Amino acid sequence: MDRNALIREVDAWSAADPDEGTRAELQGLLASGGFAELEDRFAGALEFGTAGLRGVVGAGPNRMNRAVVRRATAGLAAHLLATVPDVARRGVVVARDGRRMSREFAEDTAAVLAAAGIPALVRDGFTPTPLCAFLVERLGAAAGVMVTASHNPPEYNGYKVYWGNGAQIVPPQDVGIAQAIAQVGPAREIPLADLVAARAQGLVRSVGPELDQAYLEGVLALRLHPGEGTDLAIVYTPMHGVGGPLALEALRRAGFSSVHPVPEQLEPDPAFPTVRFPNPEEPGAMDLSRALAERTRADLVLANDPDADRLAVLTREASGALRALTGNELGVLLGHYLLTQGPKRERPLVMSTIVSSTQLAAIASRLGALYDETLTGFKWIANRAMERAARDGAEFVFGYEEALGYTVGTLVRDKDGIGSALVMADLAGWARARGTTVVGVLEEIQREFGVYVSHQRSFTLPGASGAETIAQVMDAFRRDPPGQVGPRTVEWVKDYKARIRSTHGHTEPLSLPASNVLAYGLEGGAQVTLRPSGTEPKIKYYFELPERLSPGEDVPSARARGDERLAELERDFLELATARGQPRG
Repeated sequence: MDRNALIREVDAWSAADPDEGTRAELQGLLASGGFAELEDRFAGALEFGTAGLRGVVGAGPNRMNRAVVRRATAGLAAHLLATVPDVARRGVVVARDGRRMSREFAEDTAAVLAAAGIPALVRDGFTPTPLCAFLVERLGAAAGVMVTASHNPPEYNGYKVYWGNGAQIVPPQDVGIAQAIAQVGPAREIPLADLVAARAQGLVRSVGPELDQAYLEGVLALRLHPGEGTDLAIVYTPMHGVGGPLALEALRRAGFSSVHPVPEQLEPDPAFPTVRFPNPEEPGAMDLSRALAERTRADLVLANDPDADRLAVLTREASGALRALTGNELGVLLGHYLLTQGPKRERPLVMSTIVSSTQLAAIASRLGALYDETLTGFKWIANRAMERAARDGAEFVFGYEEALGYTVGTLVRDKDGIGSALVMADLAGWARARGTTVVGVLEEIQREFGVYVSHQRSFTLPGASGAETIAQVMDAFRRDPPGQVGPRTVEWVKDYKARIRSTHGHTEPLSLPASNVLAYGLEGGAQVTLRPSGTEPKIKYYFELPERLSPGEDVPSARARGDERLAELERDFLELATARGQPRG
């Protein structure tokens, strides 16, 4: 970008910025000659997309700040007023987590809504994301805003939007809101209500703790074998986030008497001092939980991410060693448990995503349940589940995505790390009462349905240059799709952006919405899928292959063989990706 043009953009943004701190931040960068940093901050604007808004906190249109939040809320308000006739009666839930600037962003959201004549239904204090989704539906609100960056690093924050059905927004709502945001003028000119006066007028209303109790009662009702095996020892961590009080209370009410919270991670802390990346999937994030589990000889470790919409689990192998379950293993365990142990339904439905294991589909087919598959993201699962219920009477039982996201039933129309944690504890207690373990239950499933091994690799490529590299890699695979991956022949290609499946020159349409995802089906049932992340500066690669057990073979042996084959597949495909511009790492 031309330097003079950049300076003019910085000055124009600063003049419209209502926050003295971020104005000073930009002027400081100008004064110090930080033009490379400024170019990144002004390379574009945060896109209102997969999870609303998410980005690094800082000044400029390509960062999360009060100007961006106020403009987003003004656009949301305009769209609601244009499309929801009774929005002034129903209001919008506003909630926040414990991250840096979450309070300010939530207060600005409430002030903009109130100034537009839309009641802000504010849950004071910290709120787990699944509780926000629950509140939207329970209160009959027209929408909800959850200020959170979920599991992103400490420097991030975000703005997640729910529609009145309690699910995250999908088209046409997200498109309509984005278009409305584009029509909003300078942030400094957006009307703001005085929050004290707005409370007196009923345009800001507190959401009381009695609804926390309603949520907890709903979570407790998800158990299938209450009271069984409640003497097992559990370690729990909220990962410096906001899930601790509700998760621990749910476990206590369920009768689990030996629960050990990780003390260093129990209180919300926006600095996340014990982890660089507060995502249970990341190396090192579970170290403190693992250490406490060894000291207490815990049978089970349950970990939420900072906004408590994800769940990670460690459990004991037959040897006594702690083992981290993959997202797919946990999804298969919970799905099978709910289908086989839950109440009988006429048309039970389980769901997953195009980057998750295909094993749940095989289980559903064998058990006579319905199965559906969506694009990545729980917004698609939740909305599709409601569509299937209305269209053909399907009864939604369970949905998951491999990135540690799960929901049980219809209590929450989004990922629910608290509800799924209690159901996981219920499963573990049931296994204990049967004289087995969680791993034992998983191996029973694998002996019946096969061992599916999977792995995900992601590469972080921040900034404008990183986004360009990710786009180049995806484009290169589209232009030059591989016919072989190592020794394996590619049998079909799915291009979800073009919405076509190609098989040996024959093409057929895909029914899912367009998305920047490519998938390759290989001989022997292996699959490789690649896509840019919708919430982080990453490109992600997903690998899966089924491994058959030989007669009399034990599951660990088959899994070890499958892991070896999967590692070869991963290596072979990443060599192809490197040739198409993927940096080594």
